[in-house]
Amino acid sequence: MTAGRPEVHRIRSELRRLLDSAGPVLLVLWLGPLAACRSQPGGPAGGGNHQETVPVTVATVLQRNVPIQLHAIGTVEASSTVSIKSQVEGQLAEIHFQEGDPVRKGDLLFTIDPRPFEATLRQVEANLARDAAEAENAKVEAERLERLLSQALVSRSEYDQAHAKATSLLAAVKADQAAVENSKLQLQYCYIRSPIDGRIGQLLVHAGNVVKRNETELAVVNQIRPVHVAFSVPEQELPEIRQRAAATRLTVEAFATDHATTPVTGQLNFINNQVDTTTGTVLLKAFFDNADETLWPGQFVDVALTLTIQRNAVVVPTEAAQTGQQGAYVYVVDKDLAAQLRPIVVGQTVGQEVIISKGLEAGERVVTDGQLRLAPGFKVQIKEHASGLLSLRERSGEGIE
Repeated sequence: MTAGRPEVHRIRSELRRLLDSAGPVLLVLWLGPLAACRSQPGGPAGGGNHQETVPVTVATVLQRNVPIQLHAIGTVEASSTVSIKSQVEGQLAEIHFQEGDPVRKGDLLFTIDPRPFEATLRQVEANLARDAAEAENAKVEAERLERLLSQALVSRSEYDQAHAKATSLLAAVKADQAAVENSKLQLQYCYIRSPIDGRIGQLLVHAGNVVKRNETELAVVNQIRPVHVAFSVPEQELPEIRQRAAATRLTVEAFATDHATTPVTGQLNFINNQVDTTTGTVLLKAFFDNADETLWPGQFVDVALTLTIQRNAVVVPTEAAQTGQQGAYVYVVDKDLAAQLRPIVVGQTVGQEVIISKGLEAGERVVTDGQLRLAPGFKVQIKEHASGLLSLRERSGEGIE
């Protein structure tokens, strides 16, 4: 053991020499991490007393009546669609409308050349006049022979022949009368009129063309006041829809365009009698007066079917509600602009809002953007909205409807 002491003294002397030459460098390397720790907010040396302000966006908790709705994409359907065809064959002589015009029931739309039908009518009227004259003469002759037969001045067979001739000519007269009525009807068919109120579409055949009876389509008239909107909902919603519809008329709103702010309001009036097995949906239809013709046949619209209205519901934007290990929560900004974590019970989501069943009161302010940088007690700086200004309602904490 004593023999090793000179070696130990030598090693100690060498270490002392190295420390004397490199001491400042090692001291900087050792103190560097400690200085870094001191410079961090909330670090061991800082004690958590110094924190930077976190910029956030806030919204005011509102209390209002919220409609509970089902949303879908719908298609506008004309309440009545009529394909205009000619009931007689002939040349299209005249067109009495402009494409896209509104039309009323009975308005003249097309004229088929009526001259051949007028000629046919004159012919059958002449046949009627001829047969009527002959029938009248045969009737007089039969009555004369009847008197002579009673006096035994003619034979029974002569009277029977005269009576049969009179009866036959009377039947011919009736046939001629039917032919005259048919010819008049055919002549009326030359003047094609609108069978419904509506709006006429594209002209499909131009004047001068020969159209065939009940075959050539000339135009289409759609009745667009009123209209129907057809849409489908998941079959799981069918029981509640039927229950609500049995109690009251359900309101349906249709947004005609993506940027429409005012919907067109109608009533649910049809639930299909079966579920589409390929899609698992059921077809519904709503009736709209469409007095201002906002909805157009074939148009796609956003549909909202209102099932009920939840009164005095507390709502916040969906961005405010967060989910953690302990459940849903929001950050509430107090009067000192400090963020406080608040557990909540989330109800149904309605559009861009969520109903809060428990945990918030109307008028409180909640963080909608910037939650990732927050912790309970952190100070916040409320950012201006995209419009550049925070609304007065949010500044004052008002907003109860």
